[in-house]
Amino acid sequence: MDTTNHCDRLPFNTDAYWDCIIRHFARYGEHQTSTCRMGAKSDPTAVVDPCLRVKGIRNLRVVDASVMRGLPSGNTHAPTVMIAAKAADLIKQTRKVKTV
Repeated sequence: MDTTNHCDRLPFNTDAYWDCIIRHFARYGEHQTSTCRMGAKSDPTAVVDPCLRVKGIRNLRVVDASVMRGLPSGNTHAPTVMIAAKAADLIKQTRKVKTV
């Protein structure tokens, strides 16, 4: 393995060494998140409210990985599916549609 960064200066086979190696070679997989953060109405960094509605724009919701406040430790697929399911429930409640 090419460890041209500062990992080579750490004692081999220690927790610190392997932590450095993992941080050097691990990639997040290009899963973009957190560009339209969700938060309270009083949160100036939030773009959408807890009901996924874009602040200041009527009838617009964001329903994807961009509403996550941070990158999850695993793949973003499952949390994104959960966000979509929650959004569907929220929309059904708004329109008073019976849920199964």
